[in-house]
Amino acid sequence: MLLHELLTQQAKKNHNKNVLGHKKDWLSYQQLTELVIQYSHIFNFLKISKGQRIAIYLPKTFEAVISIFATSACGGVFVPVNPILKARQVEHILQDCSASILITNQARLNLLDLKDHNDLRHIILIDSITDNFDGKKVWNWQELKLIKTSQNAFPDIIDSDISAIFYTSGSTGKAKGVVLNHRNLVMGAKSVSAYLPCLSSDVMLAVQPLSFDYGFSQLTLAFLNGASCYMEDYIFEQDLLNTIVDQKITCLALVPPLWARLANCHWPEELRSQIRYFCNTGGVMPKPILTSLRQHMPNAQPYLMYGLTEAFRSCYLPPEQIEKKANSFGKAIPNAQISVINDVGHECSPFEHGELVHRGVLVSQGYWNDDFKTAERFRPAPNTLPQVPLPEIAVWSGDIVYKDQDGYFYFVSRKDDMIKTSGYRVSPQEVEEVLYQFLNVQEAIVIGIPHDDLGQVLLAVINSKQTLDEKSILKHCKVDLPNYMLPKKIIFTDSLPRNNNGKFDRLFWQKKYQNLFIKSN
Repeated sequence: MLLHELLTQQAKKNHNKNVLGHKKDWLSYQQLTELVIQYSHIFNFLKISKGQRIAIYLPKTFEAVISIFATSACGGVFVPVNPILKARQVEHILQDCSASILITNQARLNLLDLKDHNDLRHIILIDSITDNFDGKKVWNWQELKLIKTSQNAFPDIIDSDISAIFYTSGSTGKAKGVVLNHRNLVMGAKSVSAYLPCLSSDVMLAVQPLSFDYGFSQLTLAFLNGASCYMEDYIFEQDLLNTIVDQKITCLALVPPLWARLANCHWPEELRSQIRYFCNTGGVMPKPILTSLRQHMPNAQPYLMYGLTEAFRSCYLPPEQIEKKANSFGKAIPNAQISVINDVGHECSPFEHGELVHRGVLVSQGYWNDDFKTAERFRPAPNTLPQVPLPEIAVWSGDIVYKDQDGYFYFVSRKDDMIKTSGYRVSPQEVEEVLYQFLNVQEAIVIGIPHDDLGQVLLAVINSKQTLDEKSILKHCKVDLPNYMLPKKIIFTDSLPRNNNGKFDRLFWQKKYQNLFIKSN
């Protein structure tokens, strides 16, 4: 099965059923499918050939979803861009993937400098039109519908063909594009559906950006199961709860920081019985937050999950094990095999620390346009494992974990300096690059320190010959960095100590400020 066929096949059975909601509007399976087919022919008219990239830089809208699945149907590769990213980061993604088409709105386009993006031929605006922009042809979304397109056959597509590139922060600098084929995405939906109690009567809520595999999977789960999905860009937590009531949402998939904020809200009485199950990934769910949520939703089953974009989803903890296996992120999901490998390539014994290694059909195809980083993370599965008779590429996660005597996994730490905050992965080097652009910053490091609600927050330590102002530095950072990448606090120092390897001693600062944002201390 190909990605877009999750939708088109379901439309044959549920053509009049609502599938996609946004604000006060809903599209049926038949309406959404017709629009996907129409725009796939429009992309064909714009001469998108097999494998070419279409970047979608939009909030959650009907046009964003139509663009994604129309790209799949015409044989292109869709690249969803997080709508909260700043211009410099968006320009990097467009340049890195050599996007042929950019689909966005006028306000976001006005922030970009695309003069040197020679591969970008067309820009499609969903809300207005400009004749051209930086020498690129600009089209209006609605006016494109008036073009009479030929119904030429699309190129042959098989499930091993590339379908998407999801950009995620790496441990060393700018975001990397994770390459996924149709099989990855379809089997991702089927694998999660094998353990989540999804029903065709469900109304799912998509809150996370569609540029996250977690956010995107709410669409594929709904399409696979004949369910409905409502898209929401929330501002206030109480408004989000009201939307959940109004739209009769039955299942919730959120990240720990949002769960933490919702746990402290007033929950409408209807939600005590309305929610069937809820999910968490993107970080550890604190036990007090989970306890509070279960009180708000006493009839809902909680599923705690672990995953990485490079392999979509890896593990889940079933509801019946939450009390027995506190702090565990569970066992492997269907169609995945998870091992803990030590430094000599052998599988670890119970409670021995090692790197989590993921095998199976969900392993992505590597990093776009980056053979070096691909070779670092995508390596052969250890031949010491009895289940690996032939060479097979696995994802080496960079997460240090252990398993207990029953085979349940527990997170320990990262091998690299990656920071996980608000459900996002942040490269400290990318933030440091921005800090170094500020006048008089001599040396700078960025580290992650624990935070009760956000998992981790960013702490910047700066050495400068002149007195600097924290407020001015943060104002400078806001130009190039979204809010989740901004330092929570800036420490000024006369020197930055180094370790025996001559590198900045990040551990020194992590230990010194590890309790800065822990309320219990």
